[in-house]
Amino acid sequence: MSPRFGRPYNYALLPRSSIEDKAHVYGEIPLDGRSSKPWFRILSQTLPSVINIRLKHFFKSPTSSSHSTPRRRRRCFPRIILWVSFVFVYVLVLLVVLEATFLPSYTYRPSHYNELRKSALNTTSPGRANLHNEKVFIAASIYDQNGTLTSGPWADAVLSLVDLLGPDNVFLSVYENNPDPVSKQSLADLKQRVHCNSSINDETLSLNDLPHITLPSGEKRLKRIAFLAEVRNRALLPLEKADITFDKLLFVNDVIFDPIEAAQLLFSTNVDSTGRANYGAACAVDFINPFKFYDRFATRDLDGYSLGIPFYPWFTDAGSGASRQDVLDGKDAVRVRSCWGGMTAFEAKWFQPQPHHTPGRVLNTTTSVPNPLRFRSEQETFWDSSECCLINADLQYRRSGVGMPEDSGIYMNPFVRVAYDPQTLRWLSLSRRPERLYSLIHNVLSHMVGFPMFNPRRTEEPGETIVDKKWEFGLPVSTNLYNVSRFGSAGSYPESERVATPGGFCGGRKLLLINESPAEGEGKWVNMPIPLPIPSPLS
Repeated sequence: MSPRFGRPYNYALLPRSSIEDKAHVYGEIPLDGRSSKPWFRILSQTLPSVINIRLKHFFKSPTSSSHSTPRRRRRCFPRIILWVSFVFVYVLVLLVVLEATFLPSYTYRPSHYNELRKSALNTTSPGRANLHNEKVFIAASIYDQNGTLTSGPWADAVLSLVDLLGPDNVFLSVYENNPDPVSKQSLADLKQRVHCNSSINDETLSLNDLPHITLPSGEKRLKRIAFLAEVRNRALLPLEKADITFDKLLFVNDVIFDPIEAAQLLFSTNVDSTGRANYGAACAVDFINPFKFYDRFATRDLDGYSLGIPFYPWFTDAGSGASRQDVLDGKDAVRVRSCWGGMTAFEAKWFQPQPHHTPGRVLNTTTSVPNPLRFRSEQETFWDSSECCLINADLQYRRSGVGMPEDSGIYMNPFVRVAYDPQTLRWLSLSRRPERLYSLIHNVLSHMVGFPMFNPRRTEEPGETIVDKKWEFGLPVSTNLYNVSRFGSAGSYPESERVATPGGFCGGRKLLLINESPAEGEGKWVNMPIPLPIPSPLS
């Protein structure tokens, strides 16, 4: 034992009333050290006695045989801290156990979820989870190193989902840009395994053909979001030639998921009085580890605010706090302005030239609606938004005619959770159970670090004329000079007018670029800093 915590020789030793001795006397713990009782029962019986003995010793009055000295008080204080910490951990563990056992979060699903799961498990007939034979277009734009996705759990889950929905009801579109030789072969193997109508393609997309922006230096660069929007749209190309309309569009990222939960996302989210799902878009919740939510870039709450720290309940109480309250209430359709979550189901008619007839029947091209929705990026140089947020903004604008309708029709479904590796997915059913306990500390920490982030365009309405500041190159004849030495040029943000577009709540002042010719050790993505103000030499 360290001398610091040893007993002085003139101290009277504590009476030996060890819990272990009592346990042996009463036959509760065998002499071989193994107990027949559960650990939590032994702990609940022994801990109060330990605490009682120790605290009595800490706080008892000094006697003639054992004087309280400054030295003794100094040595007693660390023990108090140690045992207070122990009690705190004990209480915390007890709370977690009680919460996870009796009030688990997002564990007990609504009855119609359970009915769909029973239908999926009780038989093996194709289409058993698609009770209304809805037509579903499944799209995936992937980046697959060494064929890991298309030959592993991801492909197995996609094919299982096709079987649950019914091969006759599904069109599968998988697109990969510039695959390596192993991935190329894996795509070919996947094509042989698919038993529904499909388009499984790869190509080497010419980046020069995509729209570039001009930096202050005059250099032409490709925005990262412009590239991502384009490859997602490539996965939607078969929709333009389809001879039927689809009820649902399911976009799947490179996530590991439960096929039954994917069917629940499609058909069980926000069901109406007829038992049919009712939404413009419904998103899963994706996790990078058993506790941490991943896709913050594309997610906005019902008031258009960005998220708090990436742990349950994810949203802050800014504005109305409606999204946060929906999560705390355990709703399966959490009202949001935008989400993605690694897997998103859409009302498909907005993405396909849409005739005015019952979905799932042959197209009548004479009554089709032009300009179906597609992914896009921001055109302004120093303003960027997620293409997945912009597609939700465009969708609700098409459905309602306003940028931020009271009912967005966009929902996040926390019952459906996906992950980026199989181990994390296996943990999610357990890690979600005590998550209600995080809500208080989440709100405190979010506000401490400054979440949600400020967005000057959050409340803009499409078509509104906005007086804004937009970057202009060259030395201005004003005192509002900005240094852009990184770009080899200078300029300013003079006031100018612009017309607001849908999705102002999605973005921020940033510039995300593709590194088209990376040097050794450089990454594929570049986060370019925006110009910063400096004192003007003209002032």
